[in-house]
Amino acid sequence: MRCRLGERTTRYGAAVVELAILLPLLAFLFVAGVDFARVYYPALTITNAASSGALWGARDDVRAADTAGIRKAALADATDLKPPPTVTSVIEKDELGHACIKVTVTWTFNTVSRFPMVPNTLNLTRTVQMRIAPTQPKDVAATSP
Repeated sequence: MRCRLGERTTRYGAAVVELAILLPLLAFLFVAGVDFARVYYPALTITNAASSGALWGARDDVRAADTAGIRKAALADATDLKPPPTVTSVIEKDELGHACIKVTVTWTFNTVSRFPMVPNTLNLTRTVQMRIAPTQPKDVAATSP
């Protein structure tokens, strides 16, 4: 049948074919986007855990050497992560020569979907470094001219 000028023809078949071609791509993008959006909550949780562990250890030299206490303080902020994250702490000197505690929290995030060329595990690592508070304040009279 010929189409006359100004007359509309409907092409339902073309729309169905276009949808059939694009639907798998759109579904993949949606599932991958939702799956990787889930990573932000655990990332924030391990950031807070590392900060809590460093804050607890930065109080004084005794706490800075207490790795079990630092681990306990960090894991108190990460109670909803299963399995619990790995917590490590190191005492170092910063650029100015002050003693600092560096707490690193690591956790493995697993995605729900399994697509080719898309990683299904993601290692999240956050490190927080804080200066250890001195046990005695500096002698102001000795340092002033």
